Amino acid sequence: MPASRYQDWESFKFPVVPDASGPRDRPVAVGADLSPASVLGAYRRGIIPMPAAGEYFRTLNEVRYEEEVATGAIAVVGGERGDPYWAAWWSPDPRLVIAADDLHLGRNVRKRLRHDALSTTADAAFREVAEACRAGREPRWLTDALLETLAQLHRQGWAHSIEVWLGDNLAGGAMGVGIGGVMSGDSLFGRHPGAAAVAVADMSARLTAAGGVFIDAQWDTPFLRSLGARPVPRDRYLELLGEQAGPVRLPASSLPAERLLGLPH
Repeated sequence: MPASRYQDWESFKFPVVPDASGPRDRPVAVGADLSPASVLGAYRRGIIPMPAAGEYFRTLNEVRYEEEVATGAIAVVGGERGDPYWAAWWSPDPRLVIAADDLHLGRNVRKRLRHDALSTTADAAFREVAEACRAGREPRWLTDALLETLAQLHRQGWAHSIEVWLGDNLAGGAMGVGIGGVMSGDSLFGRHPGAAAVAVADMSARLTAAGGVFIDAQWDTPFLRSLGARPVPRDRYLELLGEQAGPVRLPASSLPAERLLGLPH
């Protein structure tokens, strides 16, 4: 199978790998730039950017993926002059999603909601949430370049943040890109017990109020499973996403987090 190269995401097609027994833990593409148009084009196709945090990780990408790039199992997106190994682009299959009627909060989080007087907002502190999401995480997938792109997408109405407040202090939060009825759950953090779970629940509640369908939880983790996330085939996820959908308009007002007690146990 020859190498696969695409000029942009509009022409991209997912690689077809005949050997189903081969490794599944790999990106679908390398290359492409981190401009707002490129990143949004990838999100529209259910593809997540994972840029290299430095020269070491760029080299690691080449060592890991050059053979599969050569055979076409991993596509190359973008012009031929650029170095493709500075960014890997992922689209997990199956894909973990959280539907509004599937999300649930555990006993300890419910206890926090009853007693801690938490409140939530949307899009009130995007950069502060983004910086908290990447703080202390090495290697950083949310590099400076990608953060600047997401900040631009935030200003354009595509990228969103959820803030969880304890008084005037930012206790937790989540961030992602909203397209049509889907909100990507790109990253989250908690400085207060249960605050990260509250952020996900609030994202789900605001997405539902905006007419959305589910959160794209992306990666399979015990924490996300505990919130009700479940895997769906990537093909089904892409059908629900819809490449031509517009941005999500989340309600942004400050609300008491205690209202989330109405979610299922």
